[in-house]
Amino acid sequence: MSQHVGNTVITIEYNRPVARGRDLFGALVPWGRVWTPGADYATTIEVSTPVQIERQALPAGTYSLWTEPQQDRWTVIFNRVQPVFHTRYPAGEDVLRVTATPREGMHMETLAFYFPKVDGKHAELVLHWGKTIVPLEIEVP
Repeated sequence: MSQHVGNTVITIEYNRPVARGRDLFGALVPWGRVWTPGADYATTIEVSTPVQIERQALPAGTYSLWTEPQQDRWTVIFNRVQPVFHTRYPAGEDVLRVTATPREGMHMETLAFYFPKVDGKHAELVLHWGKTIVPLEIEVP
């Protein structure tokens, strides 16, 4: 999935796990444990230019995407190692860690990433699975 934001292209590649009635966060995905949002290989995100994510700099490049979910905040991790199988978090290779505040929304059976807000310089990237929505604010040059 790709999105143009100004002159920047943001591309996310991921496999989509299905909820199938399971309790997701705090159960299938334990609180405080690093997890890649997806299935099989770790989700990747590529940015064609340097960007700001939650007001922190991320250089242009491709990164594996990891999260550390908590009930009231999530740490979202951009890691230089990719491709990598989703069960092997490559600790010590992080490029950026940001904090995001989750919110509750309508049920999303299959994990999805999408951009509900986009303008010439800003975008909101959302991770949505079950009733959990994790937004990330992105600013481009």
